Amino acid sequence: MTDPRPAVVSAARRRTAIDALRRGAVPESGLDLLATGLGRFESALDAELDAVASGASVFKAVRGEYGSGKTFFTRWLGERAKQRNFAVAEIQIAETETPLHKLETVYRRLTERLSTASFPPSALRPVVDAWFYALEEDALAAGADESDLSGAVEELLAARLSEVSRQAPSFATALRGYRSALAAGDEPTAAAVLAWLGGQPHVAAAARRAAGVRGDLDHFGALGFLQGLLTVLRDSGHRGLFVVLDEVETLQRVRSDARDKALNALRQLIDEVHSGRFPGLYLVITGTPAFYDGQQGVQRLAPLAQRLATDFTTDPRFDNPRAVQVRLPGFTQESLTSLGRTIRDLYASGAEAPDRIKALADDAYVADLAGAVGGALGGKVGVAPRLFLKKLVGDVLDRIDQFEDFDPRQHYRLTVRSGELTDIERNLAGAPSADDVDLEL
Repeated sequence: MTDPRPAVVSAARRRTAIDALRRGAVPESGLDLLATGLGRFESALDAELDAVASGASVFKAVRGEYGSGKTFFTRWLGERAKQRNFAVAEIQIAETETPLHKLETVYRRLTERLSTASFPPSALRPVVDAWFYALEEDALAAGADESDLSGAVEELLAARLSEVSRQAPSFATALRGYRSALAAGDEPTAAAVLAWLGGQPHVAAAARRAAGVRGDLDHFGALGFLQGLLTVLRDSGHRGLFVVLDEVETLQRVRSDARDKALNALRQLIDEVHSGRFPGLYLVITGTPAFYDGQQGVQRLAPLAQRLATDFTTDPRFDNPRAVQVRLPGFTQESLTSLGRTIRDLYASGAEAPDRIKALADDAYVADLAGAVGGALGGKVGVAPRLFLKKLVGDVLDRIDQFEDFDPRQHYRLTVRSGELTDIERNLAGAPSADDVDLEL
């Protein structure tokens, strides 16, 4: 069963969700208000999050066609992680900006996108500061006084990072350098050292010398730094780290040598997670069926294909949500209409004219609009959710709420223009442009 939605929703949460849908985007938060059809995943995924919070590590692959809700699903799961006091980071894999085969770049994007329930991206500095505060509190609780507090904190730092220091000694060195710069009142150096700790390249040589570190982070050092970050998160009060590597299917479009390196890096990450090196990490990737099944994707590297192998030959109703790979079935006309009703009710709960909205955008109208948007996209219902919700909120509900005499059945004609579609939507709809479509009601 899906958790019941809160009876009272704050205006800020509602506005954040509705504003994103009006723009045709997936909301950054408030996903629990919109979730439909995810109840069958909840028990298994919550159990995995709880295991990670207790020191385990999990790798999960999410599979779905464009429009099936992969981004929504991972953000919804990320919110559930934040409710358990996890830190969260969502990373878009791209050949030029974040190539998967360069793990130092992936780590840098992770620290840039790191957020917690209390801090938006980048939350790296608040997390590190909270860690040092926790070390000081632990040192005082152990009997240290103000005169020897610094030495006691240093001893705790070395002890907590002993395992990390075997793999990446410069992580602890940089933390010491950051703390020393703060103690000396040298904010520019402290900020530069923290940037280096976050994997940023081209940090000033003077700051690196002051901290006692050299060069830039490399591919192998990134795994050690991730291990260190998990330790810092845990000791600063966070129960884990939830990381999404989104749109991994873009690997299919890169040069073959880069693709092979990226697939091997993914295999390496999976093995490291399963080895127990990263306690407190829940790592998710998303991709299309073509990526998992095609010869330009996972199947290109046999060891990776073996690790991700999951049986999807049975009825989707019996898919195993505990498996390493889970399938999002995508939207049907019925589920798209159900989502539209959920959005309408959420909108009405904070509208100026809720009764008028429910009367004019009744269940039948929402179903007709969902069918019309699907028709405008060549009958490809699975491509329709983003555009449908954008039209429903921006073209219909907003107008009903603001204009007393607006009736969508009389005064609104659905129009889908090519410029409103993403390249993927245009291609999947099967036409270079979309004609105007009338709502036949």
